[in-house]
Amino acid sequence: MTQISGQIAIRATYMRGGTSKGIFFTSDDLPAETRTDPALRDALLLRVVGSPDPYGKHIDGMGGATSSTSKVVLVSRSTREDCDVDYLFGAVSIDKPVIDWSGNCGNLTSAVGPFAIQRGLVDAPREGVAVVRIWQANIGKKIIAHVPMAHGEVLEIGDFELDGVAFPSAEIKLEFLDPGANEDGEGGAMFPTGRMIDMVDVPGVGRVEATLINAGNPTIFVDAATLGFRGTELQPDINRDETVLARCEAIRAHATVAMGLARTATEATEKRPHTPKLAFVAPPAAYTASSGKAVKADDIDLCARIFSMGKLHHAMTGTGAVAIAVAAAIRGTVVSRLLGEGGRRDEVRFGHPSGTMTVGAAASEIQGEWKVEKATMSRSARRLMEGQVFVPANYAG
Repeated sequence: MTQISGQIAIRATYMRGGTSKGIFFTSDDLPAETRTDPALRDALLLRVVGSPDPYGKHIDGMGGATSSTSKVVLVSRSTREDCDVDYLFGAVSIDKPVIDWSGNCGNLTSAVGPFAIQRGLVDAPREGVAVVRIWQANIGKKIIAHVPMAHGEVLEIGDFELDGVAFPSAEIKLEFLDPGANEDGEGGAMFPTGRMIDMVDVPGVGRVEATLINAGNPTIFVDAATLGFRGTELQPDINRDETVLARCEAIRAHATVAMGLARTATEATEKRPHTPKLAFVAPPAAYTASSGKAVKADDIDLCARIFSMGKLHHAMTGTGAVAIAVAAAIRGTVVSRLLGEGGRRDEVRFGHPSGTMTVGAAASEIQGEWKVEKATMSRSARRLMEGQVFVPANYAG
């Protein structure tokens, strides 16, 4: 770190992971005083991103002014014997001085392995596939990333296409191990209420049927019809309607309380905007994705949409995909009951606003209890910029 003309320069890497972008740091990149003071660390990272921004544009920072691009990641060598790196994710509010550290970003998870290799935090083979064992510190979970290598470098260019990303890249396979409750017990078991389906009382809305599940991130699944949706909506259909957004946030906030993750709905909205996420699902239907691509009903098992930081997501969050995989593999959830006879699938292909995605989960029922060994999906990642990010030296005020 150096200081130049009233600003400090901090080593950083700007990366795309899946359908998200974020600013990546190693723990040693940050100023020493921020490593033991979370409030000072957050003040620094807020200034890096350009938040809070009352104009909602992130003009004076590295953020992209959306929930998919207002993100920070800290990676360090792991303190655990069974992992290579520790990964901490922060969802940065655009218009408030808040960084929510409560959950993971499944999309940016795909960039953690490549970043760790490129920064020398882990060893990797010259050719083949590097297996990077990641400890997701936000939720206390282990993730295995399979990163392609060529000539001693991470392979970033390839022919793997991911709906929601304009250009193809190299495929990175991810395994989310035991994607249930957090190690520290937050939110309780995979189903924190002990039920596959709950009725959540939401003032001004009524009783809402939902599946409350801890998988990837804490997630709330409701039927699209419950919200007055078809399940084929795109961002403009929802994000321009403040009344609809407020109703959906009320459902999310009260379900957060039902999951034991906040004391009040107000606390959930103000202090925990990142998780749990509200998602809605519907039977397969044909629609035109945001890219203009035609999605056929026969090509998908269901339609799925998810809210992120108060807005409808442009594709599907990575952890939302994990939650869909797990909920689809367990009988009796809002998701699995859409899958027809048998009511569960170990692999499911769903339609989202940007196209389609296939995810899987290895689940089994033992004496009436469901156990999920892992959830799997493929993403891609690429370095966009590597160098220094500049922050005013008085970032803490």
